[in-house]
Amino acid sequence: MHRHIVFGYRPARPTRTAFEAYRERVGVCRDYAHLAVALCRAMNIPARYCSGYTSDVGLPRRPTRQWTFARGLRIIGGRWQTFDPRNNTPRTGRVQMARGRDATDVALSNAFVPALLVKFEVLCEPQ
Repeated sequence: MHRHIVFGYRPARPTRTAFEAYRERVGVCRDYAHLAVALCRAMNIPARYCSGYTSDVGLPRRPTRQWTFARGLRIIGGRWQTFDPRNNTPRTGRVQMARGRDATDVALSNAFVPALLVKFEVLCEPQ
C-alpha cells in the first residue's frame, strides 16, 4: 500500500475517507493509516488507528528530529502487531499519543474555535 499512495499535504482534510485516499492515490500519514486499518478490517483482521511521534533513531538524518505518524495495530497470532503503512520500515522510539477506531477518536485537539499551539516538542534519543 505504501507504493500505491504518494505522500502529499494538498488533499488533507479532517473528513477525508480511506476510499478517497485510495482513489486519489495521495495522502498524509493519517490517510495511509486509515486505508491500512480499513483493509485489515475488510480481511476480518481486527485493527486500531494510532497516532503519535516516531524518531529517526537508526535512520539517516532528516531536517526535523521527529514527525507525526499514524500507524495501525493488528492482531496476528493473538497479539497486537505494530505496522507503519507510510514508511513500511521498522522504527525505534515510537511515542504513542492515542489509539482508537479512526482519526476522529484520536484527534490531538478538538475545538469549535481556532486554537494556537505555542510549543510542543518530542525528542527520541537512543539509550
